[in-house]
Amino acid sequence: MALSGECADELFGGYPWFTDEKMLDLDIFPWANSLTLRKSVMHKNLKHLPIEDYAKRAYFDTKNETPLLDGESEKDKKIRQMFYLNIKWFMTNLLERKDRMSMGCGLEVRVPFCDHRIAEYAWNIPYDMKTLNGQEKGILRAAVKHMLPSDVFNRKKSPYPKTHHPSYEQGTVKLLMAIINDKSSKIHDVLDVNFIERMVNKEFEIKTPWFGQLMKGPQFFAFIIQLEFWLNEYKINLI
Repeated sequence: MALSGECADELFGGYPWFTDEKMLDLDIFPWANSLTLRKSVMHKNLKHLPIEDYAKRAYFDTKNETPLLDGESEKDKKIRQMFYLNIKWFMTNLLERKDRMSMGCGLEVRVPFCDHRIAEYAWNIPYDMKTLNGQEKGILRAAVKHMLPSDVFNRKKSPYPKTHHPSYEQGTVKLLMAIINDKSSKIHDVLDVNFIERMVNKEFEIKTPWFGQLMKGPQFFAFIIQLEFWLNEYKINLI
């Protein structure tokens, strides 16, 4: 069995969208806000799909159902709504991924930070306490300070995974181009492969992460590879 640290960021405020006012004021999920890119990459026969409408409806419906506390400032209200968005969408995605990937190789993984008692308690901790001493997840750090070496306790957050290594991008591009060059690939029915090739050739820059806070081009290319695998593995046919 293994232990994993998922959910600490979602429950204790470890992401930039909890503090960045521009992200708090977005009208879409801050970890997946590149709607223009998502729409541009779709096959011409699918561009009519209401991607933006769906994403914004899901965003505002979730914000509006957030259980708020009386007397909160407008900023505290936005931060609480952001926590709720994370719990309902971002965190559930991570947990499902963790469960699928671990069970797929027969590994039992537990996520202690997502214990319901911790989640319920953390929900009502004021944000200025969660960021104790001006540190992300400051109250969590303080709770375990006696168990950690000082260099670990004071270490700046190091997000994982990072796919900035050139070898990773080269590998994803090589596999992606093999898929694109195969005219039988199902991806040809879903995405605009000419648009993707322009991205691979760096004719324009992918300025926002495809999902999350860090990864741009390499993550997007990996997503397309995964999509092709999924279409084939489950024999998906578009009608």
